[in-house]
Amino acid sequence: MADRAQLAEFLRARREALQPEDVGLPRGSRRRTGGLRREEVAALCGMSTDYYTRIEQQRGPNPSEQMLAAIARGLHLSLAERDHLFRVGGHSAPARALRSNHINPGIMRILDRLDDTPALVLTRLGETLRQTRLATALLGDQMKFTGMARSTVYRWYTDPRSRLVYPEDDHPMHGRAFTAKLRDVYLLEGRNSRSAAVVDALLAASPEFAAVWAEHDVTAGYPEFKRISHPELGIIEVQCQLLLDPDQSQTLLVFTAAPGTESHEKLQLLSVVGDRVDV
Repeated sequence: MADRAQLAEFLRARREALQPEDVGLPRGSRRRTGGLRREEVAALCGMSTDYYTRIEQQRGPNPSEQMLAAIARGLHLSLAERDHLFRVGGHSAPARALRSNHINPGIMRILDRLDDTPALVLTRLGETLRQTRLATALLGDQMKFTGMARSTVYRWYTDPRSRLVYPEDDHPMHGRAFTAKLRDVYLLEGRNSRSAAVVDALLAASPEFAAVWAEHDVTAGYPEFKRISHPELGIIEVQCQLLLDPDQSQTLLVFTAAPGTESHEKLQLLSVVGDRVDV
């Protein structure tokens, strides 16, 4: 059972310690006290204000593991703080072997300041943990998938819609790069791992993957420059900037284009055309 008093006090302390600037929110002229408001934390966690408020007020049902994970992300908790949150919430702390699903607070702070830039945080299996508003406009909602479909390489070989993001001429290059990355992760994690399960599933489901996998091409890497095929804006040439977090085995991927170019102008238009929905 959750320790409601400890849980409420911990959440309140973390909320009051965070400043709007820490999570990419404007301070505003009417803010009288420091810290975040409950409705702001609820929005960051993807839950209703009423649900979050009841937890802080020691009311309502015990939060599930999924809700606690969302709160940990929204409050930008460290791994130690996340583990404590789970324990006082009445659950065992997630195994550290699966910690790549928890975003480092430093990476979160950087991402919060990239609201005007397409950017996303990926696990080493290519699972999107968080993305900016413009990343959704450029690539579609990459966080909606479940199960193995969370993995970019799995979707590449099993869902034709995933390839709509790139021009058809570039498909072989991306397929080889995705496969080479999966092989790296597979060799690092071993047979009893999620990456091994993805490999086995793809070998059974996709002859194309099996053929590329059999080539043992370990030199194929992600290109620094990519061409994105957008349904409304056409081809956008972007440069991919990577920030690696080795402790969490995560990557912050940022898409930019040289100022003055047509692609740069198209990136600026992403906020106008809205979210991409064709993938």
